[in-house]
Amino acid sequence: MHDIEPYYNWRHLYAAEEDELSPFYGREYSEFEYSNTVYNYYVHPQWDEFGSRNLYMKVLYADYQFGFAIIELLGEWNDTLDNDIMTLKREVIDLMIAEGIRKFILIAENVMNFHSSDDCYYEEWWDDIKDDGGWIVALNMPVQTRQEFEKARLYNYVHLLEDEKWRTYQPVHLFNMIDNVMLKRLE
Repeated sequence: MHDIEPYYNWRHLYAAEEDELSPFYGREYSEFEYSNTVYNYYVHPQWDEFGSRNLYMKVLYADYQFGFAIIELLGEWNDTLDNDIMTLKREVIDLMIAEGIRKFILIAENVMNFHSSDDCYYEEWWDDIKDDGGWIVALNMPVQTRQEFEKARLYNYVHLLEDEKWRTYQPVHLFNMIDNVMLKRLE
């Protein structure tokens, strides 16, 4: 796990630690000091810790004019033991919503496991953004994780999409493609 880095080809366009509106503004990173873990496995130091024991993230891009963010996730999403959705919602998402972000793309291909609890925070997140045309998309969730997500019926709030080529797009192009899909789905 220590060699899985957050996607870095958009760093010239956006860096959360340089964005004054970002929850991660001012963070400093080490390329050599590994301290965060998912269970007993160290994760690359570029991943952002937000209060979860085994789930890390990186805001790859945020556009306040168009009101969207692309967030990459790594680790185990555990709502049963750690209530990761509550931590994510309170520590990151609420701050982004306060800055006008209403559309969220969660790159979930490195979410190895998902353990559900109730759907209260997902519903709250959805309620916070739906009236402004917002949506939440989890992109490329692994099959076993997706099955657990669907079993919990969270697709009522978080839409599951696949696009293996997302890295070949610029962030605004990826957003436009997903936004078009979501406009059709939500009509």
